[in-house]
Parts: sequence; C-alpha cells; structure tokens
Amino acid sequence: MNTTTRSARPQARPDNSGSRVSGGLGGRGVPLPPAVSGIRREFDSIAGSLSYYLAAPEGATDARPLLLIHSVNAAASAYEVGPIYEHYARQRPVYALELPGFGFSARREIRYTPRLMTDAIHAMVGEIRRLHGAAPIDALALSLGCEFLARAAQEAPTSFASLALISPTGFDQRGAIAGPVGSTRGMPLLHGFFTVPLWSRRVFELLTSRPSIRFFLEKTWGSKEIDEGALEYSWLTTHQPGARFAPYDFVSGYLFSRDISRIYQALQMPVWMAHGVRGDFVDYRAAPAFARKPNWKVVSLPTGALPHFEMPGEFIRRYDVFLDTAAASR
Repeated sequence: MNTTTRSARPQARPDNSGSRVSGGLGGRGVPLPPAVSGIRREFDSIAGSLSYYLAAPEGATDARPLLLIHSVNAAASAYEVGPIYEHYARQRPVYALELPGFGFSARREIRYTPRLMTDAIHAMVGEIRRLHGAAPIDALALSLGCEFLARAAQEAPTSFASLALISPTGFDQRGAIAGPVGSTRGMPLLHGFFTVPLWSRRVFELLTSRPSIRFFLEKTWGSKEIDEGALEYSWLTTHQPGARFAPYDFVSGYLFSRDISRIYQALQMPVWMAHGVRGDFVDYRAAPAFARKPNWKVVSLPTGALPHFEMPGEFIRRYDVFLDTAAASR
C-alpha cells in the first residue's frame, strides 16, 4: 500500500494527494500513480518542493539508509530504480528521490541546472538525517543523476559511506570534461527553439508519444525487449502539468556539467560503477583510468543501460559484494 504525507519540519502532516490527476498535455485528466511502493512524502527545500518514496522492514531502523536517484531524460522517474528499491526495502531503509521537475516534485518553469539537482540531493540527505541521525548513507544513481550525486558527495563527503554509479554520464569519447567550475554544456539557441510558445507543447507531445518513448527505451535497453511497465509509466509522467520544463533544459545541455571529470576524480569514498554493453549508452572509454583508482570498482554486465532490470539477481549480488567490501574498509 502506498500512502502520502507531506513533511513539515519537525513533524509530518497528512496530504490527501495519493496520486496526481493532471490536465495532461491535451487538457484530459491523466492520473499519475506512485512509481514504487511504500510511503510517499513531500517537503519544501531550497530546490523547491521535493517528493520521495520511503520503505523499510520492521526493526531495521538502525540499518544504514540507501538513497536512490533516477536518471534525467524526457520521461525520467523513480520507476527507473524500482527493482533496486523493492529489493532493498526488505532489508534496510530505502529512499527514492524524485528530482526537481519530475514525478511529484515541483515542475516549475525555471532553469534546471546541476546546481539545482545537487541542492535537491543535499536536501534529501538532510531529510534522511532528520529521520535516522547523522551517520553517512549509501547512495546510488542512474545515468546523468550520477553527476549530481557525485557533486553532492564531493561537496559533503562525510554524508556518504559509498556511491554506486549506474551507466554514468561523463566517461565517453569527449575524454576529460574539465571545464570551468560550475559550467555546463547549455545551448541557448536550441533551448530557445524548444520553448517557442507556438510549438513548445506540440514538440513535447511528439517526443513523448508512446511510439517515441518506445523508440528511446529500445535505445536504452539495446533491444526491443524493454520493460513494458517503464513504457507506460513514462507516458503517464510526461503527461503532467509542467512536464516539458526540465526535459527541455536536459536536451539543451543545461544539465550536463563541463567540469564533471574533476568531480569524479575528487571522490574519496568507495565508488562502484556498473554499466552495460548494449544500446546507445556504451561509450565508457574514460572508465579504465578510474578502475585503476583504489577506491573505485568498475564492472560491466551483458545488458543495456539499466542492468538491474535485465539481470537483477547478478546486479544485486555484485552490488552487495561491493557494499560488504566498503563496510569492511571503514
């Protein structure tokens, strides 16, 4: 059963919005169900109103919390971390954050930047500390979400016991991305094109039709054998009010950091990097340099970019080995 509350420090107060019903993109109501099981909560932060999911087995309140962060794309959601969330919810407190502009978090018409996303992660860590105390947490992110998690960990290293980066961006043919601190790959002209009022909504409708979403998921999986639930939830989440704002900043480059190599290099805690070998997200030519670092473990699996959907057992087994090794090294 999934219930929803809204956190208002220091207490949480009830919220009646168990699911969202939007006007959609065409004025028709489209309910958005929860992306995963458990309790959904909301709280206000410097990054706006944030939503997250929480689950934990009884008696596991002293176990180290695990924070999960989805990717960023036109249809991103906490559904992407679902298999990991549901597995660890039986063992330890697990949290799935919905980044600004996605899910039930605020979808404002603002500039979405790495700074905003990183601040959201800092705020979520603060929320976890409010509930569990100040001990460091384990955290896992997908794709572009890895850049935001890495930046948060570089800025607040004592908050994180370990990081897991799944199919992370920033390791491809462009080599070292060591631009000015805080700089992005934003393209103003491209963003201007997407946001022209005359066609802004219509372009997003085309990008988020079911055939388009299936096309992009097949590129992610590197196969036509995709998760059909991901297709359906992607369509639902892209048909909410404000759904196009963050994705347009994504496709225009504003969420990609030009200094991310420097951030990855600076990480001192144990880091597990896992990626697939199929689909459009297979260029990790910069990864071997990180694999030689003593605190990094880099593995590849015979999957697409979301190995936890295709090989959940093997993915969990390898991640557990990493977590055990990281715990033993502390």
